[in-house]
Amino acid sequence: MASPLRFRYAPGSWSPGRVESDLYRPLDSNLGADSGRPWFKPPSGYQARRFEMDNGDVALFCWGSDDGPEGTDGGPAGYWIGNTETPQRLWKTEKYGFEEIPYPISRWAEKELLAQLHRESPWLEPYAHISWFFLPVFLSKDGRETTREFFRDHAAGFPDATREDGLSFYESVLSTGALDPYRETMAGKLGTSKQLDLTRMRAAMGEFDAAKLLIDAGYEITPEIPVTTGHSLDYRAEKSGTEPTLVEVTRPLPPSRRAASTPVAAVRDTAETKTSGQLEAHAGGVTLFVDCTSFPDDAWASVLAEKPDVRHKPAIVFRYRPDGRVEGYRKGAALDLGGAV
Repeated sequence: MASPLRFRYAPGSWSPGRVESDLYRPLDSNLGADSGRPWFKPPSGYQARRFEMDNGDVALFCWGSDDGPEGTDGGPAGYWIGNTETPQRLWKTEKYGFEEIPYPISRWAEKELLAQLHRESPWLEPYAHISWFFLPVFLSKDGRETTREFFRDHAAGFPDATREDGLSFYESVLSTGALDPYRETMAGKLGTSKQLDLTRMRAAMGEFDAAKLLIDAGYEITPEIPVTTGHSLDYRAEKSGTEPTLVEVTRPLPPSRRAASTPVAAVRDTAETKTSGQLEAHAGGVTLFVDCTSFPDDAWASVLAEKPDVRHKPAIVFRYRPDGRVEGYRKGAALDLGGAV
């Protein structure tokens, strides 16, 4: 499985002739390719080429001279990004994320790739922050079809909702900017598999649901917190006047999609899997978020009526609807969510 889109940094002097011989000709020979000017003007002091392959792949290459990514000597270099095969001349080059390379290059490439994304999937264009945030997976080599299908045909994990409903919800979550510094990590949670894995993708969106709950309650959040057990917990949540809190998220499947016979059993079983493993090893100090957003109305109603224990305290069990409404209950002295629920 290929990873989300990243840049390859190729130090050394590049010229149109070298780009032709080392990059374009191998691509054309193997896949059939066109080489042309980029759609947007490259950064000052740089030249650029856009490669479009016969199979629908796309790649960008720009070259010039700058300080380079942190830890490099800088100087003349080229930057490659694309969802196609990598030409052999670039095989041993180092990879860098969008935030790790000089901003003018990153921003230019994002303009090119966003235009490509919206040409292929115009239904994403009204959702500017979703398009930008998930760009590394929406145009990844292996996951570009499945990740878009998840948003287009499955309302990003909401049951009984339209595509517009689901995308509008996550556009509001991401537009806060709270997760912008962690885009590569968080977007990558969707995965870049050629096979559509709805269970994993819905679970990944549970972390975005938890983020909304924390943000709306006034917390500043940092994802992927390493702990002494060797695990990473989903969030550290901090708010003025309170102690920082660690949060772990789990998202049970509704009974129709799992072996559990009732919605209450689904909640208990999923929470037990988390608490008997990762949280048990951590030995306390973590708030468990149980996200029931995948549950349809009738299943959630039975959970809310019974408010089952989840074998861990503190815990918050909640469910979002696409219009932003959230219901839930708590067990133990959980986070101060104020009026967020």
